[in-house]
Amino acid sequence: MESKHSDDVIGRARVQDTPELEAYYKELETLGAGALWTVANDIEPWEPRTSSVPMLWKYDDLRELVLKSSDLVTPEKAGRRVVYLVNDKRKDVSAAVGWLYTGIQVTRPGESTSAHRHKASALRFIMEGEGGYTVVDGNKVTFEVNDFVITPNSAWHEHGVAENGKTCVWQDGLDIPLVNALEANDYAVYDGKQPLIAPTNFLPLSYAGAGLLPSGHNWDKPYSPLFKYAWKDVYPALLETAKVTEDSPFDGVLMHYSNPLTGGHVMQTMGASMQLLRAGFKGKPHKHTGSFVYQCAKGSGYSIIGGHRFDWAARDIFCVPSWTTHEHHNASESEDACLFSFNDLPVIEKLGLYQESIND
Repeated sequence: MESKHSDDVIGRARVQDTPELEAYYKELETLGAGALWTVANDIEPWEPRTSSVPMLWKYDDLRELVLKSSDLVTPEKAGRRVVYLVNDKRKDVSAAVGWLYTGIQVTRPGESTSAHRHKASALRFIMEGEGGYTVVDGNKVTFEVNDFVITPNSAWHEHGVAENGKTCVWQDGLDIPLVNALEANDYAVYDGKQPLIAPTNFLPLSYAGAGLLPSGHNWDKPYSPLFKYAWKDVYPALLETAKVTEDSPFDGVLMHYSNPLTGGHVMQTMGASMQLLRAGFKGKPHKHTGSFVYQCAKGSGYSIIGGHRFDWAARDIFCVPSWTTHEHHNASESEDACLFSFNDLPVIEKLGLYQESIND
């Protein structure tokens, strides 16, 4: 049955204030209560409503300031030396979009952070540098540019760059605003040095082989054992997939980073994807619930989000708020473009809140 979107229909609050009602509301307020009909139309909108705005953060504008932070503070004193990106409408919760946080972290050769953990889940997308590594629950993983790395909630983790490496820059993504909104976050620092429990890159090397699962290694965690998804494997997979599949009219060749044991999202609260836009790709507009943060991993193009055009190139970061009409385009007629993104879809889907519309 088609619903009627009008505040004049029965079932929507249409009460006019009177002196008697205003006195009644004040009496309720003194008891920590209120009349639902005074707020119902605001808290139950006809369709999903975002409190974020589309934004683009140009890496060329930010890079010098990100690197400058390494001259001003040490990783130890800063805790985490990060320039965070904040949405104009989400400054009160330090979010980039919706309930997602993102920032850009820099680490010099020989630097490392103390091992720590928190209830917020975290991910990294590597933007620059060589010799970087992370240690997650005693598993050391090295990474390169365009690699995707996860540090799941409550897992001890630390990051660093080898003495003979080059300054590394990566994008952090966390669900800090969401976990804080649920009043469930915490933070702890490891006492001493986190011991290694396996050879370097043991988990990604063990699980990343041609769809094969290792025998005799039992994994009982609710997140992916693939702490690293290497660009050297991901990009060829996109190219191979592009040979045998048709483009999504909205996202081109879209592939999701997944838990190889379940086929589901990499973590409980955040998912991530990589998509390839062929040369000349023109995406159709659509909208859906769920907040997204994008980074251009390769090439250039533009997206139209909420009626505004945002031109992006390699390393630029932009966001698409929930239920905001958007479309992606690769303006090049000769080169493909790739977009990395992370999102809150695991939460949206688990709660049965996902919906999509191809009509603006």
